[in-house]
Amino acid sequence: MTVAADVAVASRASGEDLARRTAGRLAELLEAAIHRSPLYRPCLQGRTRAPRLADMPVVRKADLMRSFDTWCCDPGLRLEPLRRFVADPGNIGRPFLDRYTVWESSGSSGEPAVFVQDPSAMAVYDALEAFRKPDLRPMRWSYDPLGLGERIVFLGALGGHFASTVSIERLRKLNPLLAMSISSVSFLEPIERIVAQLDACRPRVIATYPSAAVLLAGELRAGRLRSAAKEIWTGGETLTPAMRTYVQEAFGCPVVNSYGASEFFSLACECALGALHLNSDWAILEPVDRDGRSVAPGTPGTTTLLTNLANHVQPLIRYDLGDRVTLRESPCDCGSHLPVIEVAGRCDDTLRLGAAGRGVQVLPLALSTVLEEEAGLFDFQLIQDGPRELSLNTAARGKAATAALQRGRAVLATFLREQGAGAVRIHCGSGHPPRRGRTGKLQRVIGWRG
Repeated sequence: MTVAADVAVASRASGEDLARRTAGRLAELLEAAIHRSPLYRPCLQGRTRAPRLADMPVVRKADLMRSFDTWCCDPGLRLEPLRRFVADPGNIGRPFLDRYTVWESSGSSGEPAVFVQDPSAMAVYDALEAFRKPDLRPMRWSYDPLGLGERIVFLGALGGHFASTVSIERLRKLNPLLAMSISSVSFLEPIERIVAQLDACRPRVIATYPSAAVLLAGELRAGRLRSAAKEIWTGGETLTPAMRTYVQEAFGCPVVNSYGASEFFSLACECALGALHLNSDWAILEPVDRDGRSVAPGTPGTTTLLTNLANHVQPLIRYDLGDRVTLRESPCDCGSHLPVIEVAGRCDDTLRLGAAGRGVQVLPLALSTVLEEEAGLFDFQLIQDGPRELSLNTAARGKAATAALQRGRAVLATFLREQGAGAVRIHCGSGHPPRRGRTGKLQRVIGWRG
């Protein structure tokens, strides 16, 4: 059975059948890791039985990146050549060594990591994207069987090797027909240019972040955006019930949310009832408390351990994902036996800069992208103190931290002027522990409460 067929069949499989799939794939992953990855090879020593997930150590991004050249199962994969590869925007969507799909994390929890997928892993991700999203307009296939009239626009960060951007460019290169129907728009553009580009291509589907969807809904309500999509796909941030209602009422169409990460592209997607279903036949999530102990279903973890069952070239086993996930106790009324999860994702604010009624709105992910990509500043918190006043802080100390903050202030001031915010005062501070929300999750961009 092909991967695509297996994913389609498993979407309606019983709980027992899903558990068998997961157990078999986990056994294959553990055997591949301890035999082919020098990093995991010590787990072989003294082993008298088949390895179990609980026997494997918890790993974190920084540790894996320091051990990158011994982590990967292909000795041809080395960190420095990969860093050079992702530093070139011209390589976005192109295979590394004519075989591997490569992207890097956004750096939201530190310096970016590099993730490598072989064709088998990408086949799994493609199938999950194709078969696990709900079909919101099934009748369209009767008049457009190839989907050539869909006109999908991705609104996000386009200049870096991020998972969504790489995936879209890869599909465009693989399928010229698909390339005609998919466009990308940078959310680093001023909102007027974003609106103009959307009106020019009149997309039927917009894929973006919840904060960007809310911003577009406001433009549509104000009459500045004239093109109304038929579907809105969101991910990458927390989508609150209020945000979903606001966007759905503005566009008059459904909003479908998904949950993914650089470490596993398609972790979960909503069903037609709005429940977020984990793709548990290809990914294992273990919510744990602060001491690393598993928590009961219905209890949110302090963090979550991910095991990626699809990627054998760069094993991610009990990887500390950093997200707070809750496994729901009860099954979903939609009939799927894939477990339902709730995720406490990013909760950053959209900044509103300038005088009331005449200011501009700036997306939090656009601000993070500018600071990471152009200033090399990853450990930061940006706090709005007034209509035209910001504090850019880092927990780091010393000359390097001061230099990074100065670079950040310069690129941020330029970016905000280009967005139409005018002159904004930016105060810099090092050695500042970050503020955290009620859930303990770090908020990187905090709007003015005045």
